[in-house]
Amino acid sequence: MAKPEILKCVLCGREFDPGSLTYTCPDCGPDGTLDVLYDYDEAKSRISRRTLSEDRTNTLWRYREILPVAEEENILPLSVGWTPLYRATSLADEYGIKELFVKDDGRNPTGSLKDRASAVGIAKALEFRQSSVACASTGNAASSLSGFAAVACLKSFIFVPQSAPAAKVAQLLVYGAEVILVKGDYEETFNLATAAIEKWGWYNRNCAINPYLVEGKKTCAMEIAEQLGWNVPDIVMVSVGDGCIISGIYKGFSDLLELGIIGSIPRIIGVQAEGASPLFDAVNGGLTKVKFGPADTIADSISVGAPRNWAKALRAVRNSRGDMVTVSDREILDAIPELARKTGVFAEPAAAASFAGFKKTAITGKIGTEARVAVIVTGNGLKDISSARKSVGKPLEVEPNIEELSKVLKPWI
Repeated sequence: MAKPEILKCVLCGREFDPGSLTYTCPDCGPDGTLDVLYDYDEAKSRISRRTLSEDRTNTLWRYREILPVAEEENILPLSVGWTPLYRATSLADEYGIKELFVKDDGRNPTGSLKDRASAVGIAKALEFRQSSVACASTGNAASSLSGFAAVACLKSFIFVPQSAPAAKVAQLLVYGAEVILVKGDYEETFNLATAAIEKWGWYNRNCAINPYLVEGKKTCAMEIAEQLGWNVPDIVMVSVGDGCIISGIYKGFSDLLELGIIGSIPRIIGVQAEGASPLFDAVNGGLTKVKFGPADTIADSISVGAPRNWAKALRAVRNSRGDMVTVSDREILDAIPELARKTGVFAEPAAAASFAGFKKTAITGKIGTEARVAVIVTGNGLKDISSARKSVGKPLEVEPNIEELSKVLKPWI
């Protein structure tokens, strides 16, 4: 198992002891998110292409030598990670690129990529001897935390906007979380959760605050690289809300590069909804800091107007020579059935946004014909059935007799 060497502020570079319960840089405030850094020279002796080829751990813990968990006893027995990476040949041909891969992270225990973060976050909570955990979420991080906290026998307090999809709220209640529906948007929900965490001393699972959560998310990038035989794609596309997942994707490739396992970092392209695009605005406006604003999109998991992990997100895009694109709610809805019918992957709106972004950039010629592209699907479509129903037509209704059925089916038979 690995122990981080230092925690380092992404803005000012100040370093902190990983043994302390430090979340963000006190000099830079909440914007001063921390990087978890290791002794990479020492880690090279424990993790390599060879050691990974011999490892039969088909979870994210195959990368345990570069994850910040010291004791194996704190790892929960849930199968997180090593999700399928599908080759989508027909879609690659249709949109005029060399290869397209779809990473289906909706296959994790609670149905989203956020389980990667919770797996590491709960292990750290146990390591720090915490008894209660909390977070604010638009839905997926909340359901993920509640499930993992339940297995770990920890108390969980979950803050979600009142507009959160019913399926996600149901998950929280099934797992036994104390659910607080906040009569406000995500920013107001986040602020209330932060105040409560400070007041009652709960362990903070908010990924934009707790530096260890991004370490879990980085394993998605590591898997993509390994599943492609270490021949990394030219471009990786992922939907963006708070900025944590795109930060994790960059960190995963960056760590592999630091270890000498891969030779380059793919261009990382973030996809935001048109109604919630502060990071897109910052990248395209050449800004050094993100301007917060309102958020309004059907894709609840990326409906974030005040991204808390903006500094790492901007670094991920700029250091990888990547970009940001936006898609409309209509484009997101149209992407759901197309992705499902051509790959078998059923995505919730925020997860389908990455595929919608791929389509848009491919159609406009911004992806070269020789490009190899990986699209990350971050959450299962069953998370938000009401939105999925909006993306498709209505079912046929018939009386229970064959004559009536023949009439209804006439256009197809």
